Amino acid sequence: MNKHITSGAIGSRQHGAALVVGLILLLVLTILAVSGVITSTLELRMVGNTQLQERAFQAAEVAIEDALANSLLSTSVPVLQPAIPNPDSPDDQYSFALGFVGAAPLGSGMTGYSIGAGFTTYHFQVDATGTAPGNAMAQHVQSFYIIGPGGT
Repeated sequence: MNKHITSGAIGSRQHGAALVVGLILLLVLTILAVSGVITSTLELRMVGNTQLQERAFQAAEVAIEDALANSLLSTSVPVLQPAIPNPDSPDDQYSFALGFVGAAPLGSGMTGYSIGAGFTTYHFQVDATGTAPGNAMAQHVQSFYIIGPGGT
């Protein structure tokens, strides 16, 4: 029985190959991990910006609701609301300008037995702006009409 162990020619050609392969795999894993961190940081920033834009949008909607609910309507002087904090989110602000656009007689198809004649439609427009932290801003325009006495 001959037990002969050869550690010569075959073993010497592979000496250090495992170290090189291991270092290459470690480098590939490191690159993947760094790119994953960069991607997740970018996505987190994008989600934050979207959230701030949504908050600005909601603040502009609050401005329109405030203008429609609490304003004194005038056909000669616009109502200007300077920036005030949003009651639902104090970090956000809103402002609006409510102005008279024009008047027109109520159309003939709109009159009936109960409404009579001599009514006018008054057209108003609200220009609302909502802001949130991070320079997020949204602008909305809402028009509405009010039917009132006037005309012939």
